[in-house]
Amino acid sequence: MTNDARNVAEPDKLKRVNDFFNRRVQFSDDQTVWSAADYWATPIETIGKGAGDCEDFAIIKYFSLKELGVAKEKLRLTYVKAKIGGASSNISQAHMVLTYYATADAEPLVLDNLLNDIRPASRRPDLTPVFSFNSDGIFTGAAAQPTGPVDKLSRWKDLISKMKAEGYETD
Repeated sequence: MTNDARNVAEPDKLKRVNDFFNRRVQFSDDQTVWSAADYWATPIETIGKGAGDCEDFAIIKYFSLKELGVAKEKLRLTYVKAKIGGASSNISQAHMVLTYYATADAEPLVLDNLLNDIRPASRRPDLTPVFSFNSDGIFTGAAAQPTGPVDKLSRWKDLISKMKAEGYETD
């Protein structure tokens, strides 16, 4: 997939990466896959298991798009509250998606393991953003620049350490 997607336009890269992992990785919770309440898998671990939860989908898409040359400034892992059963539901749960910003002030596109099509955030009324982050830091609200260091996220620090131990360059 990465060889085929390397020289296409960014919108095509987004679609190819989103489709590839949504079709080839089975959704399964961390308790089933890792016997843990919450585990952030490296891309290698996710591929090895062939399964993962929403964080694992967002993580593997993030690093795959970076590998394809998409600037990390355009990508954010975004924690959301997802309304179960649609936008009118009163039941929600924590969920993670990957968001893509064509420019710093653009409306983000949402890459989600729950839907195969990539939609602008305004067409995802079932999702309420809580905060987002990437390698540069944590973003709150509509901030175009990080409002805090990503080092505050212990699971992210653990993930980066595991990836480095696997030989992956994370910068």
